[in-house]
Amino acid sequence: MSAERRRHFSLIRDFHLADVFTLANGACGTAAIFLAMEHVRAARTGALYAAGLLVVLALVFDVLDGRIARWRHDTSPLGRELDSLADVISFGVAPACLAYAVGMSGGWDAVALLYFVACGISRLARYNVTADSLAGARGKVTYFEGVPIPSSTLLVLLLVLLTWLGRIGPALPLGLVGLGPFVLHPLVLLFVLSGSLMISKTLRVPKP
Repeated sequence: MSAERRRHFSLIRDFHLADVFTLANGACGTAAIFLAMEHVRAARTGALYAAGLLVVLALVFDVLDGRIARWRHDTSPLGRELDSLADVISFGVAPACLAYAVGMSGGWDAVALLYFVACGISRLARYNVTADSLAGARGKVTYFEGVPIPSSTLLVLLLVLLTWLGRIGPALPLGLVGLGPFVLHPLVLLFVLSGSLMISKTLRVPKP
């Protein structure tokens, strides 16, 4: 067996059961992005409902992968990195794409959504490099610095509710504001708030 093939099979052996659920999390988030694009292309509200459901399913997989890893004692640096990458897709990029798809597509909206995604990336990167120092005497992280990124699922549920109420596109709540060369939907400020809470160093959230 060649060295390259041995490295390939070694990588497969490094994956644990929890990692399969983590990858399912990332796959759900990616599918939600596809569905958001489908709504932009064809104005299919059904695609938005399906995208919201997939983000919720991603959250389920995210919870399960952690519990399975603890149950099987399979935690690893690889698993931690996989979890962060999947979370960026499902709870960072996917919610931003859904917000854009329902009508928050002005110039300042895009800036706000990019800020939200950047905060999610920063929050996960900070957790990865500080997890060991935050671990208690039992070697387990007891709290999060800042709000965990899966909390953005609440924003996704809000977008699904607005879709159901017919309050998307030009009918988005709080209307539209012109600021210089671009426009802003004030509703997008919820994403700015969510991102800011993620990167807060003073806010501590107990870790289950």
